[in-house]
Amino acid sequence: MAIERQRVIEQDKMERRHNFDPVESNLTPEQVKLEASRCLHCKNPKCVQGCPVNIQIPEFIQAIKEDNLEKAGEIIRQTSMLPSVCGRVCPQERQCEGNCILGIKGLPVAIGALERYVGDNTKADMPEIKPSGKKVAIVGSGCAGITAAADLRKAGHEVVVFEALHELGGVLRYGIPPFRLPRTVLDRELDNLKAMGVEFRKNVVVGKSITLKQLKDDGFDAIFICSGAGLPKMLHVPGENLNGVFSANEFLTRVNLMHAGQPDSPTPLRVGKKVAVFGGGNVAMDAARTAVRVGFEEVYIIYRRTEKELPARLEEIRHAKEEGVVFKFLYAPKEIIGENGYVKAVELEVMELGEPDESGRRRPVSTGKIERMDLDTVIVALGTGPNPIIQRSAEADGMEIITDKRGYITVDGETRCTNIPTVYAGGDVAPVGESNAINAMGAGKKAAKAINELLSSK
Repeated sequence: MAIERQRVIEQDKMERRHNFDPVESNLTPEQVKLEASRCLHCKNPKCVQGCPVNIQIPEFIQAIKEDNLEKAGEIIRQTSMLPSVCGRVCPQERQCEGNCILGIKGLPVAIGALERYVGDNTKADMPEIKPSGKKVAIVGSGCAGITAAADLRKAGHEVVVFEALHELGGVLRYGIPPFRLPRTVLDRELDNLKAMGVEFRKNVVVGKSITLKQLKDDGFDAIFICSGAGLPKMLHVPGENLNGVFSANEFLTRVNLMHAGQPDSPTPLRVGKKVAVFGGGNVAMDAARTAVRVGFEEVYIIYRRTEKELPARLEEIRHAKEEGVVFKFLYAPKEIIGENGYVKAVELEVMELGEPDESGRRRPVSTGKIERMDLDTVIVALGTGPNPIIQRSAEADGMEIITDKRGYITVDGETRCTNIPTVYAGGDVAPVGESNAINAMGAGKKAAKAINELLSSK
């Protein structure tokens, strides 16, 4: 009889509305063994091909079957120093699990849950490091930066990571809520890098506190820019400057990093009764589910297409619905209406789907109908763009970095090298493919490989 896919235990949907504790628990040891036994160990493992960092998935699953959890951890950490993180936040359904042969006729192996279990229950072995005498500066401590730092440090280079904020982790800390990624998990992964000898310098805004030219003058042989895309894309409708309108970046950063949802916060959040989140991606789900937890009575996600076109993970959509988030499809904002400087309502255009656009999804078209919705808060989750601060300061120093028309840094697809031979870029500031944690890690690995080859040749 075929073994069913093992499922994690989830916190009660009504209880979790009032806390930031993890929604999902790990599989039990018994479940882990059962789930590992479902792997077919294909001769041509497409799951590995679907992983941007090429974790040897069948090998670590085989180690689980052999009751050798430490070996499984070693196999994963050969290519990824963030197993506990990736097991929680990666879109496995579109990558490793999405390529699992079992998924053709049934449910794929729960690779993410197995990886998370291994990461949580094993310790990272510290590699023997032979100093190379070379120095690398990494701008940003998010997924791409952490991954590159680990690989470059293993190669023997002195690695210094510069972080603009007062806490490390980039979007993993300020963007992803703790009910999806516990801070203890993130801190443990970062501590492993510190133990390897990676140096972290916080509260340093490269482009302001220090420039790329100064980094080169300070003796850094290569620079990897992975500062993310922190410039929010807004609605561009009347009323957007009213009090009560937030970008998702600001809202999540204030709650996740500055604890603004707590009454004793030095920068408290003004919590109203009704909030609308515009957007349909994972960030929109994070913002809506966070709004539930900080006390908004009614939380809506407003999306201009239908549920079929939502880009967010199915798991996140399900969790949002379970927690009481209401979805309104085929609506687009026309105007935000205010009263005494604060959000009072929003006018919505009723949409319908027309012909497919360049993304392949049917384009939303206005029907000409308008509806009004009373609100006191608006959160805009339409994506972000690159902050130009580094590029502008570099240009002022005679180090012009070529960007595309949207402001993203232009890089070689394989090496992530910019037009400046010793300067590399990756992650959301120089995206190649879908913007997510594991793709950023893949960019970090490619940049580290290219940087190591450059420094080894000198």
